[in-house]
Amino acid sequence: MSTLAEIIQQYGPAYQEKFDASLLPSHRRTLWDLAHCRTAAFGGHLYECSSCQRQHYQYHSCQNRHCPQCQWRAGQEWLEKQQALLLPVPYFLVTFTLPQTLRPLARGNQRLVYNLLFRTAAAALQELAWDPRYVGSQLGMVGVLHTWGRQLAYHPHVHFLVPAGGLSADGQQWLPARSNFLVPVRALSRIFRAKFRDGLQETPLFDQLPGECWQIEWVVHVKAVGDGDLALRYLAPYIFRVAISNHRILKVEQGKVTFRYRQSDTGKVRCCTLTAEEFLRRFLQHVLPKGFVKVRYYGLFAPALRYLLPLLHLWLDDPPLSPLSPDERSDAKPATLPTPELLCPDCGQPMVYLRKLRPRSRCPP
Repeated sequence: MSTLAEIIQQYGPAYQEKFDASLLPSHRRTLWDLAHCRTAAFGGHLYECSSCQRQHYQYHSCQNRHCPQCQWRAGQEWLEKQQALLLPVPYFLVTFTLPQTLRPLARGNQRLVYNLLFRTAAAALQELAWDPRYVGSQLGMVGVLHTWGRQLAYHPHVHFLVPAGGLSADGQQWLPARSNFLVPVRALSRIFRAKFRDGLQETPLFDQLPGECWQIEWVVHVKAVGDGDLALRYLAPYIFRVAISNHRILKVEQGKVTFRYRQSDTGKVRCCTLTAEEFLRRFLQHVLPKGFVKVRYYGLFAPALRYLLPLLHLWLDDPPLSPLSPDERSDAKPATLPTPELLCPDCGQPMVYLRKLRPRSRCPP
């Protein structure tokens, strides 16, 4: 079984040579980082066995957010930081998807289109939520961008995690929504489409789209997902999952990559085989622009309004979680426990730290 790093090491140079003129800086950086993750290029530490004197090199990870080796712990760490946002009410997951006709434009103008997607989706949801027939209040929203389908196809959409209710316009009471209904989906879809169209009209990109883009129905989905803790655990994988993880890659042979995926309609596991070039192309189209923020907070969860959360907890008869003591924090976060003692793979004796290794581009002797 191969890893993404090994595929990039083997086929990345030819891919970069072929598409040199059109390769984005963020794509170049990602290819380099993933190919050199946990190698001498990023530096590390040198250890030596106290008994047999065997030396061991332990290298640093690349910390690239598109690297499957570096993101596996991040989800749990994010969950722990979100506890202060939890409210003791049901939650909804609201998903806004860009239509197929807009995706080529989005792929070539990611920063602009993704920012517009976030802004207009949040505004559409909040506008409809102000209607007293549905919620009649200010919502809290956590938005997460997701760009791929199960076969690495380009499928940009944004998930919003939303509590079932919000703060009244006068700021004096919590107004609950129904546990199984937030807002009407068709109306939300059309408001979202109109706001996105109006926002795109202010840019030079608007004239590049066919008029039919504004006539079709845009896909919006609203799903009840249970209480706050369950909802956050549902959302966390969308935040820190990369386009493909190493365990999904089954084999690489004769210039082709085979990986598994699960069908969304039947749940059955299927295999997809692509040429290495097509595999890298599909992977790279999900690399985000440098510095792009893929998790955003709106309404009651925006930093400027989070001071209201303790009051909301009181109104809902559920005091917010108190800060953990150092001992409790240590128990709650296994990842922060001391690193286990490094043992020699030959004789099993403890290895002793010798020195730090500076980053360099060639392998150790």
